[in-house]
Amino acid sequence: MINQDIKDASAEFWQSSIPHISIDSVVFGFSNNELNVLLLKIKEDENWILPGGYLQKDEAIDDAAKRILFERSGADKIFLNNFGVFGNLNRSESYFVDYPDDLWHKQRFITIGYYALVDQTRVNPVTDVFSDRCEWVPVESNPKMVMDHEIILKKALSTLREHISYKPIGYNLLPETFTLPELQGLYEAILGEKLNRGNFYRKMMRYDILIKLDEQRKGGAYKSPNLYKFDEEKYKIALSGLNW
Repeated sequence: MINQDIKDASAEFWQSSIPHISIDSVVFGFSNNELNVLLLKIKEDENWILPGGYLQKDEAIDDAAKRILFERSGADKIFLNNFGVFGNLNRSESYFVDYPDDLWHKQRFITIGYYALVDQTRVNPVTDVFSDRCEWVPVESNPKMVMDHEIILKKALSTLREHISYKPIGYNLLPETFTLPELQGLYEAILGEKLNRGNFYRKMMRYDILIKLDEQRKGGAYKSPNLYKFDEEKYKIALSGLNW
């Protein structure tokens, strides 16, 4: 039996949202040299789900994706990339087979996939009426997911790995200042493999998007590495010039 909160939400969606279109976002964060993804655990269920929602009748698709993520995390400075549309038959309907036929969620939905890059330290995960946990999960942990959300997650990761080969990544995932080893650690976490340090540093310098600071990362037994930050204007130019 579904609870009253879900019934109320369903009735509200019927009035405010466009039928048959949903948005699911794969939200990537980075912490302790580990790539993480923001997931929700469904109430009274061991399955996990991507943060998602519905397109309102008076809303552009990109604006809907930003709104949904803000509601989920409070993050407003995020990078969003539309990476695919998922519309296989029964991709969502079968999950709600035991629910009443007039429930909004039981319709057939075509979902638009976004991946988001956020500063994990600035996100405060929020649950909703359907979930009892919302938290960062290591991307390689492979939790059990509902519907086709595992497929969406894997597609987002493969798209990010493709983009990282020819586009700068890191502005939304790293703190304001960082070292080159920390930047390399981010790339290695995304790609799932070790990179040659010299080749990586040369590639980053060719982008011409880094500003070397007159300070170093203190601590450790070895020489303190230099700190860098992204040149925001050059970073934007690099992205736009590469049709990001």
